[in-house]
Amino acid sequence: MKNRRKIGIIVALSIALVISVSVGFVRNDFEIAKNLDIYATLLKQLNENYVDDINPNILVEESINAMLNKLDPYTVYYPESQMEEFKLLTTGHYGGIGAIVQQADDYVMIAEPYEGSPAFKAGLQAGDKIMSVNGQSAKGKTVADVSSILKGQPGTSVKLEIMPYGKQTTVTKNIVREEIQLPNISYSGKLTDDIGYIRLSQFLEKAAMDVKNEFIQLKSQNITALVLDLRGNGGGLLNEAVDLVGLFVPKNELVVSTKGKLQDRNQFYYTRNEPVDVKIPLVILVDEMSASASEIVAGAIQDLDRGLVIGRRTFGKGLVQNIVPLSYNTKLKVTVSKYYIPSGRCIQKYDYADRDDKGQSKSKADSSAVAFKTKKGRIVYDYGGVEPDILIESDIYSTILLTMIENRILFNYANEFKFKNNSIPAVKDFVFTDAMYDDFLKYFATQDVKYETYSEKQLAILEKSIEDDKFSSDVVKEIEKLKEMIKKDKTNDLQRFKKEIKELLTLEIVSRYYYQKGRAEASLLMDPEIKKAKAIIEDKAQYEQVLKGNVGK
Repeated sequence: MKNRRKIGIIVALSIALVISVSVGFVRNDFEIAKNLDIYATLLKQLNENYVDDINPNILVEESINAMLNKLDPYTVYYPESQMEEFKLLTTGHYGGIGAIVQQADDYVMIAEPYEGSPAFKAGLQAGDKIMSVNGQSAKGKTVADVSSILKGQPGTSVKLEIMPYGKQTTVTKNIVREEIQLPNISYSGKLTDDIGYIRLSQFLEKAAMDVKNEFIQLKSQNITALVLDLRGNGGGLLNEAVDLVGLFVPKNELVVSTKGKLQDRNQFYYTRNEPVDVKIPLVILVDEMSASASEIVAGAIQDLDRGLVIGRRTFGKGLVQNIVPLSYNTKLKVTVSKYYIPSGRCIQKYDYADRDDKGQSKSKADSSAVAFKTKKGRIVYDYGGVEPDILIESDIYSTILLTMIENRILFNYANEFKFKNNSIPAVKDFVFTDAMYDDFLKYFATQDVKYETYSEKQLAILEKSIEDDKFSSDVVKEIEKLKEMIKKDKTNDLQRFKKEIKELLTLEIVSRYYYQKGRAEASLLMDPEIKKAKAIIEDKAQYEQVLKGNVGK
């Protein structure tokens, strides 16, 4: 691992060497100096001798990225051209038009404008295709390509040629970029008269303060319990996670410690401020996409026996990154340490220094997990991720629903619905009725969508095996009968999976009128993990039993 880190330093510093032709600033390490010299000499010779002109910037950047790929996915180089992406990563702020975009065949389209953003004010809507940007065709461009052009300094403008959804002619939009701030909290409100709810989407600047303000507001509305939703939250700033835990546990409580190769990376992080409430029943919701700072919060709350964790095992990112400034306004985000939650667990899942024959990092096996104890003596393990106190298996979508998502059937139908309906009731009052579903079925019938069920795939494998084994014609006939039965039964999929299709259609349609907040609010009404959280909070005896470790998973 040390050798790999050494190589990382070599290539990262080589940029400065190529430009300044100096190695005086490099540490007294012969291997570093030697390899920097080789790299710089090689690049110079390529520039002078290669048959075609080369672009040193591209070659160096690609060599840096290839080198960093040998480490972990969180150690990343940011050239000057990606400073807006870097700013977004570290602060949640960026200059741009404020829209979610996604791939749509050969083009990139608007998936949703942020409410109140320049894209929103320019009238961009879900399904609008971006045909060109600043006069350059966008055909064949990826989401990353288009996003990088849409971002830029606030106050500057970008010219977009748009093909509105359902139209055959384009319109031109000159949109002035603004400072876009992604909110830490995507939704907050009340699940019942007594239970508050906060959905935290990221841990960027002021995340803990945002949660504090929302929590105080909910307390003024007489809530007696809180659900903090960290599902899908990939993390962010370490200090924000520490301060968030500090809202619910006493001052000077250890939340997390870090250990790295260098002595100054070994640090202990304690709660710094007086808490807001150390007694209110607390449930943390997590899933497999809850990572980093989310895992610090969930793991610390679990280890300190301050509340319950419900959902699915978290991602397992127990690595800490620092930002290192490089020359010429470039930066390196580099992994410097691992973190350990209060019980002493490190919940890092993957060992990036140990890879298999295909170059894939090996993950920690459950069988190797070591037992630790929470503050009150409950047994917890250092799995790759935080294991919830109450585990809820994820729903598995049907093949037909996955096919609808993949082919944007639900997305496009929601657009069609919006064209026909200028408004819908408030989120809590909107119901996607059976009559609406019948209309969707008519729309679906016009779409050329084919899909193969899991049973059909398995039957095809069996059919090939029967052919290879040269079974009798009677066996082949039985297989044909089975295929026909499955085909016939498959026609009932639209009714068999009606409930889950209607639920996703509801979310998609609501987002056309009420955007991300509306989607979040609507999801609360049908979310099984929310229902479980409410049930266990309302059953005070069970809540206490689980906290004591007397209820199995």
